Amino acid sequence: MAEMKAMEFTDKLTLRLSTRLVPQPQAGEILIQIYAAGVTLTEKLWYPTTHYADGSVRSKAIPGHEFSGVVAGLGAGVNRYRLGDVVFGLNDWFAEGAIAEFCITKPSNISLKPSSLSFIEAASVPIGSLTAWQGLHDHAKLRKDERVLIHGGAGAVGLFAVQLAKLQDAYVIATASKANIDFVKKLGANEVIDYRERRFEEVGMVDVIFDTVGGETLNRSLDILQSSGRLITIAADAESSTDPRVKNAFFIVEQNGDQLASLGKLFDSGQLIAFVKAELPMEEADQAYSGSISGNPGKLVILIR
Repeated sequence: MAEMKAMEFTDKLTLRLSTRLVPQPQAGEILIQIYAAGVTLTEKLWYPTTHYADGSVRSKAIPGHEFSGVVAGLGAGVNRYRLGDVVFGLNDWFAEGAIAEFCITKPSNISLKPSSLSFIEAASVPIGSLTAWQGLHDHAKLRKDERVLIHGGAGAVGLFAVQLAKLQDAYVIATASKANIDFVKKLGANEVIDYRERRFEEVGMVDVIFDTVGGETLNRSLDILQSSGRLITIAADAESSTDPRVKNAFFIVEQNGDQLASLGKLFDSGQLIAFVKAELPMEEADQAYSGSISGNPGKLVILIR
């Protein structure tokens, strides 16, 4: 059987280059030849990195669950895609990731790659854009002319949340560092608050709060939420909060190929823009996950092919 290169976590959660057999798609599965994979720094801390879905201990997990690539194999019963299709997607958290030359996924997790995006750009968008889409549309049900406050407007999720909220014709307020104020304004925010210089409470009452920060920022936000307002957060500490308003506001992005297809149309029409912080070769993946790479807003991407 053919072999492939992959990066795997060690027991100390650093990444090392390894050799694996190329996985074979089972019924209902697709084999993807990976061209690029997005990096989420917190993946080292995720439960699926060290455990399987049944709770047993997992080791040598391959990270990187958002990717772009080409369909290289089809399991029995897969008829939605063909060999050679160019796709992007978000894999199940317990599956092996895409910082490898090949990975297995399901048809429901992917969509055809937007033609306007390079492989690098396409690998940078699934988690951020899907999280923003599901937060604003599925959970908050943001409506036209509502006031929405987005904490972390220049972050990997926030930069998509600002763009999508603006497309919804909402009044968009975002927090950011001083260095990123102009960037977030260009994304479409009506107001951007330097969170180190001003208290965001000064903006007055809002209809929706999309929090990507957590902690004190999230707790303070409750004071400016309308009685009919909706709070959503992706901050991990919110899941264990004793405040039911905070606990119930927490959500984790779900794989959704149909939503990726809708987002793809927005990228191709120029209504959404992707941002890549930096691209690195697979052999430097451990540096990417160390958090030591700074730069402009956007996603770190590992170039596989």
